[in-house]
Amino acid sequence: MDEQRLRTFKSGNSVALRLPKAMGVVEGEEMKIVPHADGSFSLWRVADDKAVFMALPGQLSAGFIAGTRGDIEQPERDWSRGDGTAAAA
Repeated sequence: MDEQRLRTFKSGNSVALRLPKAMGVVEGEEMKIVPHADGSFSLWRVADDKAVFMALPGQLSAGFIAGTRGDIEQPERDWSRGDGTAAAA
């Protein structure tokens, strides 16, 4: 399906959005909409939740992990009590 331009309208105390029938959304179908910090939205069928979740790792940018704290130096620890058994936490 090609890109569609839609217009919101007032419906009671809500703002509504009509989706063209050609998009394949059927009446009464449960949908999920998630707002993003940049003002955009993602919309999908609740029945597709698992597929959407499983696709997320492929959506991360190449530099997503680059900004993390990296490896942290950890001091060596003596986990024994001197008798060869591990110390209790």
